[in-house]
Amino acid sequence: MTDRITSPFGNFTPAREVVAGHDLSGKVAIVTGSASGIGVETARALAEAGAEVVLAVRNGTAGAEVAADIAKTAKGPAPRVELVDLSDFASIRAFGQRWDTKPLNILINNAGVMACPQTYTADDLEMQIGTNHFGHYLFSLQLAQGLVQGAQASGSESRLVALSSIAHRMSAVDFDDPHYRTRPYQKWQAYGQAKTANSLFAVGFHQRFKDQGVIANAVMPGGIMTPLQRHLPREEMIAMGWMDEAGKVADGFKTTEQGASTSVWAAVGPELTGIGGLYLENCAQAVAASKDNRFVGVEPWALDAEAAEKLWDLSVKTSGIG
Repeated sequence: MTDRITSPFGNFTPAREVVAGHDLSGKVAIVTGSASGIGVETARALAEAGAEVVLAVRNGTAGAEVAADIAKTAKGPAPRVELVDLSDFASIRAFGQRWDTKPLNILINNAGVMACPQTYTADDLEMQIGTNHFGHYLFSLQLAQGLVQGAQASGSESRLVALSSIAHRMSAVDFDDPHYRTRPYQKWQAYGQAKTANSLFAVGFHQRFKDQGVIANAVMPGGIMTPLQRHLPREEMIAMGWMDEAGKVADGFKTTEQGASTSVWAAVGPELTGIGGLYLENCAQAVAASKDNRFVGVEPWALDAEAAEKLWDLSVKTSGIG
């Protein structure tokens, strides 16, 4: 990959350092899942650069606490909280109706669920792909005209950031049975499928909106201990080498602020101007996956244009919007 896009930042650069020097005054950003984990630090970095940040969260109380904390150091307006449940199309549609076509400059699809027991959304979709992909698909499509309006009003491109994961390497999207109606449920396979879908969504969205001033990229934030692990028993995390018996987190894991850095770079990095449909990690374009290193790299199925189109068609049929 001779023309691979990189930045001055690395694996453990804090988000504040990535956004330093950027003036986001007058820009509007939405961050889903910003009541906890790296979503908080993503929102904080953007607010401290002057952006008007909307915290799109399920838990209004937690969101209000985060908003109040971020407001202490925000350069621009205090963040505001909007309720949305990404596992419920009705809740997502209500958010879209409230937002309408108001200008939007940055959309970071950060919320997610990982390795949960077999459960289904309010719309009878497997919970992981139903929330992580189909929920964000509907959410993003309802905000697409806002992103276009934001680009036109500001004179600079709007950006969509879709959080994926190294777990995409566990599974491509199974188009025959994405919701585990007939095949045995495997929580990590289901998570991997959902994270592949997040990357393919960025490919499809970028293709459709790049000529209207909106770029989209997928992001692997890194390994971070956050509430995302809520469904994992401590014993399982120890067995996977994520922590030792004493609870010490393994080397290589990031803090939440470090984990937010690639999302923030995808949102503001000048190296990405006009460039989309990529999978980013550690503040750079990812290298191709290899068997020699299972902790970095992107599989070809996560950037495959044909699979992205197939997923888009399925998403239109599932959500009723396209």
